[in-house]
Amino acid sequence: MSEEARDEAKGEAGSESYERRGVENPRIVDLVTVDDERGEVVLVVAEARRWAGGRRQLEEHEEKLNAYFGYVLDGHLAKHYPRYVDMPVRIELRCIEEPGELERPFLAAAARFCAENGLRFTVKVTPVPLGAAPWEDG
Repeated sequence: MSEEARDEAKGEAGSESYERRGVENPRIVDLVTVDDERGEVVLVVAEARRWAGGRRQLEEHEEKLNAYFGYVLDGHLAKHYPRYVDMPVRIELRCIEEPGELERPFLAAAARFCAENGLRFTVKVTPVPLGAAPWEDG
């Protein structure tokens, strides 16, 4: 991830504009970065919890993903990041453990919706060290 993207993603904890990142907050995109190898803009959805929240957790994911879909498909990504206009977009769910039986059909539907709208959807399982965030690499 570039220094510029990392700085944009971190925000200023404690500042008036800072909001907590993660699935629980659908008002913000957790991280916008670039995958230089694939040439894609990546919008990261950060899930730092285990898959134990049942239907309520899936409802939070649905709300978050709908916000991401709107952000991209309604042109807000292009407006906020004009340098990424011609790049393909990937929405990447980063979670700390493999999705279970309850989550898999929902995530498959999200992937189908993305594909139908010219986006790509991936799930990346990233066990993170204590104190780290699932949107941080390494």
